[in-house]
Amino acid sequence: MKLKARGILFDLDGTIVDSKEAYFEAARTAFAAMGQETVDIKVMTEIPKRLEQNLPINDLISGIDVDRFLQIYLKAYYDATASRTKPFPNVADTLKKLSEKAKLALTTRRHVPTTEVIKQLEGFGLAKYFQKVVTAFDTLNPKPSPEALLECSKQLKVEACECVVVGDSVVDVRAGKNAGAKTVAVLSGIFSREELEKEKPDLILESVKELPDFIE
Repeated sequence: MKLKARGILFDLDGTIVDSKEAYFEAARTAFAAMGQETVDIKVMTEIPKRLEQNLPINDLISGIDVDRFLQIYLKAYYDATASRTKPFPNVADTLKKLSEKAKLALTTRRHVPTTEVIKQLEGFGLAKYFQKVVTAFDTLNPKPSPEALLECSKQLKVEACECVVVGDSVVDVRAGKNAGAKTVAVLSGIFSREELEKEKPDLILESVKELPDFIE
């Protein structure tokens, strides 16, 4: 199945860059601050999934002050994204191919200034491929609201229905559908195929590396 696209709107963490280490580092730091040393890897993976969907995490951290935990966790996560995230293999080559087919933009739920994300992308040699970057700082409503995606499509001067939204999470697919765009889910993040299939994206791929073959 090939998708027609004049614009491609990418998620960042789990899609363009591997952020698993940053999630794990944040969980270890927050649990350690609360006097808990050993952390189950399932719990470390489940926390960011829940946070992304605005679901409670009380049962994952029983007996711990949730607000205090989240304060430490989020600070540790943003600190870790600076040093612990790295681009997935061959992403630069993939983005180059895709930029020859469509206009590219990037959205992220990271609550940081756009300049910070652009700086990190420049360090990876990826910033030049994106004509627009929108962070959670720039929008009132995070995904699954389509706000960030609609802002990107507007800046690209492309209708949302002519865009493909690419992300690793259930909220990326929901946001894409809410924007009226086509949706591609990738399995390179923390969500399983089963979780993503429930959202009925147009395509599910192992990683963005496969995407150029599906865009026309």
